Amino acid sequence: QVQLVESGGGLVQPGGSLRLSCTASGSIFSIKTMGWYRQAPGKQRDMVATIISGGSTTYADSVKGRFTISRDNAKNTVYLQMNSLKPEDTAVYYCNADIIVTTTLRNRPYWGQGTQVTVSS
Repeated sequence: QVQLVESGGGLVQPGGSLRLSCTASGSIFSIKTMGWYRQAPGKQRDMVATIISGGSTTYADSVKGRFTISRDNAKNTVYLQMNSLKPEDTAVYYCNADIIVTTTLRNRPYWGQGTQVTVSS
């Protein structure tokens, strides 16, 4: 019923930038929180940044000042602008959204398939 499709990952040198996008589609009534999480090999999945429908944001300490999350509510899309990338930012990045679907009017989290970000020289 609902799909989250991510794009924008890839290989970048340290100090470089990438922009991730994630668009939700399907039987969507409304979307509350949207966010980005990441998981490095052998590690747990951690929150990177979140944004609520009104625009308030939260960031992991490790990315504050370097990453910026934003959203376009009309397009059901969330973005993550990543600047000054470091090798330790290497991970699979997952999009997450709390979505109320039209069929049930119930809220539940949805996940994207993940996109690889590799920071290496």
